[in-house]
Amino acid sequence: MILERSLHPQFVSNTYLLADREGGTAVLIDAGGPVEGLLEAIDRHGVALSHVLLTHHHHDHVAELDRVLARRPGTPVLAHPLEDVSGKTDDWSPGETLQTGGLTIEPLHTPGHTAGMLSLHVNGEAVFTGDTLFKGSVGGVRAPGHTTYADLKHSIMDVLLTLPPETVIHPGHTDPTTVAGELESNPFVRIWRGVDPEGTEPCTAMGQPATLILFARDYDGGHKAWVRWEDGSDDIVPGSQVQRG
Repeated sequence: MILERSLHPQFVSNTYLLADREGGTAVLIDAGGPVEGLLEAIDRHGVALSHVLLTHHHHDHVAELDRVLARRPGTPVLAHPLEDVSGKTDDWSPGETLQTGGLTIEPLHTPGHTAGMLSLHVNGEAVFTGDTLFKGSVGGVRAPGHTTYADLKHSIMDVLLTLPPETVIHPGHTDPTTVAGELESNPFVRIWRGVDPEGTEPCTAMGQPATLILFARDYDGGHKAWVRWEDGSDDIVPGSQVQRG
């Protein structure tokens, strides 16, 4: 396969060009931009763009979709039925495997960060995880259209990290990793696996008293926090919304 990535300088979100071979068939995964270099790569590799596949609807993943469609009009744009995206042409539901050229792409429903988040499992070798799972971190459940902590944990532990350990993870932000790597070193996953203990530090999160289970580095150099509210429910919130001590 051919894989090229564009990283947005502000959002640090990834847009991917994935092709089966030189002169073959390609898809774009997300369209947060900048997309110009990827559009040029389509011509350079002599591939035909068959689809734009969206993991979810957030602006940092669709900001330059109009630019793609202006250069490649009529290209089908697929996203989960629960994701409201301007420019989407068709709903794409879990179980509807897409075969395009030499690419077999299985949409996995991985809600939490959004209700219709899709992770894209390609040729049994790689998975594009959107904003569900990152290298060393996880998606938050406070963004527009989010669902629950329980959904996010299920998506990661019972869907993504049950893939073969050598599976390469291409997240929606920053660097790639592997299933084996995240099982071993992701601090959220290590607690879920029972390898490391939960924290017990009292804190204030989003203005409410809570217990800080984990305060960990996030993909952008900031932090993400797993907190437990006084009613016993759990949440993943931005580290900037947590006051410690």
